[in-house]
Amino acid sequence: MSKARRNPLALIGPGILVAATGVGAGDLAAASFAGGQLGLAILWAVLLGAFFKFVLNEGLARWQLATGTTPLQGWAAHFGKPVRWAFLAYLVIWSFLVGAMLMSAAGVTSLAIYAPLADHGANKILYGIAHSILALVFIRFGGYRLFQRVMNVCIALMFAIVVVTAVALRPPIGELVRGLFWPAIPDTPGSVTWTVALIGGVGGTLTILCYGYWIREEGRYGSEDLAICRIDLAIGYGMTALFGLAMVVIGSSLGPMKGGGATLVVGIAGELEEALGPTCKWAFLLGAWGAVFSSLLGVWQSVPYLFADFWSLNRSGSAREGEGAIDTRSGPYQIYLHGIALVPILGLAAMDFRTVTKTYAVVGALFVPMLAGALLVLNGRAEWVGAKHKNRIGTSLILVATLGFFLLAGLLSIRARFFG
Repeated sequence: MSKARRNPLALIGPGILVAATGVGAGDLAAASFAGGQLGLAILWAVLLGAFFKFVLNEGLARWQLATGTTPLQGWAAHFGKPVRWAFLAYLVIWSFLVGAMLMSAAGVTSLAIYAPLADHGANKILYGIAHSILALVFIRFGGYRLFQRVMNVCIALMFAIVVVTAVALRPPIGELVRGLFWPAIPDTPGSVTWTVALIGGVGGTLTILCYGYWIREEGRYGSEDLAICRIDLAIGYGMTALFGLAMVVIGSSLGPMKGGGATLVVGIAGELEEALGPTCKWAFLLGAWGAVFSSLLGVWQSVPYLFADFWSLNRSGSAREGEGAIDTRSGPYQIYLHGIALVPILGLAAMDFRTVTKTYAVVGALFVPMLAGALLVLNGRAEWVGAKHKNRIGTSLILVATLGFFLLAGLLSIRARFFG
């Protein structure tokens, strides 16, 4: 019997971890900026983005529970070695860029709370390194359970503060309801790009793949656990959507703002101080810090699973033979954990944050449509996934729509980064 069926609280574990890991400073800023530019009319976009990511993650969980192999093992078995090695190259580049971005975001957010040094650049680097080392210590010595407890604290902090702040701003109920249930895009310059970016920014990218490793930590292995995973994911992405809605409300209440990423989050805190007082400012900064640190901690803990999975496949040559080798205590996992915690420090100190962000836009833009395409193939073959778990027509149509939408989102993101 799985742990989830023995303990109902385990229902909401991995899904919430996916939600918290997928929400970082960039997502906070994107939602609030879109709200400031377009108002409450685009609230529906948050719900649509969360739904798309739910469908993708449900497909990944369905594959793993039906076949007993992870999605990465499925790709290796059915798409061949070139895909396996291309994924490794992508993983290394993504890890470096996202690692540097998350350290920088942690530095900027912490700097707004307290600056121990006179030089702001030195403060950012110091805080970024400190957060990375702290996450490394938690994961290295505390294992999955301590990681889960720390994440739950950060999640509760960011969720409660951001939602309460949105409610305190008293958004107009009529506009709120229309924005949620009447899809519309305001007729203003850049509105389509920002709406697409808002949909695409909900719920993370590469870290979606890590849900499969977390459900194994919770003892979910067979297709009988699929219903539990669907509930878990629905709760997780429901929380992601509510968080995104709250940030759109905050942005719409404060109006258009300048900046981007963590810098914009700090600017929002300043505007909240004028609107609701200093207590709200400090509470919001604390909630933003919780969002950034939970994202950093989630990436540090989850992404090494992917490298360990790749390593086991490379050694065994078989998905089934490599299945049991994915362990947080294994050498490959520990090597990659230390690598993602330490190597991106070079980017934090030596690379301009804008350059890192632009490069990541290219690296990350096409991952979700690639994932949607892979799920169309893997889960579309009854001889691979089983007739019972094969994509239904409705699911296939949603995946096709997701594929097309995120291709558009990626192209618009690249165009905005380099030509906008």
